[in-house]
Amino acid sequence: MKIVLASASPRRRELLAQIGVPFEVYPAQVEERLREGEAPEDAVLRLAREKALSVYRRCRLPTLAADTVVVVSGEILGKPGDPEEARRMLQKLSGRSHQVYSGVALATEEKSLASLSVTEVTFKPLSGEEIEAYLRTGEPFDKAGAYAVQGRGAVFVQYLKGSYSGVVGLPLFETAQLLREIGLRLP
Repeated sequence: MKIVLASASPRRRELLAQIGVPFEVYPAQVEERLREGEAPEDAVLRLAREKALSVYRRCRLPTLAADTVVVVSGEILGKPGDPEEARRMLQKLSGRSHQVYSGVALATEEKSLASLSVTEVTFKPLSGEEIEAYLRTGEPFDKAGAYAVQGRGAVFVQYLKGSYSGVVGLPLFETAQLLREIGLRLP
């Protein structure tokens, strides 16, 4: 059985390939906007479902999608719009714990399934020099919370409790459960 990954993210492609799932990529064209007062878990599950359903309607194949946000002290951090916003995000994460919420959804003809992964991540205290050097790499700009745990941002992570792959953007344990639920046999 082949599925569709509704994401342009190379990281999500690598993760899905890692567990041996045959797939095609059809990026979703969904506006990733949070609703006023929406809880992070509700937001990532809603957006993952919207992405999966929008692509499923076009291709009519089982479609997998995900969404991820970073939450620190109740504030949701998405992808930074510019270097100043990325700098502020990294300053907020410095020396503190935060949560990474990743929702994954699977749409088929019969049903729409979704699952949530929440991971706690603790950053070491960051100096202004470390933040500026990281910004110069360009890595923070298309990542929720302005960092990539699978990239150079890994050196900031002092502690991680939960799903590493969920922090990267596709929680593999939850993804595998959803795929098994529709009858996909994993290697």
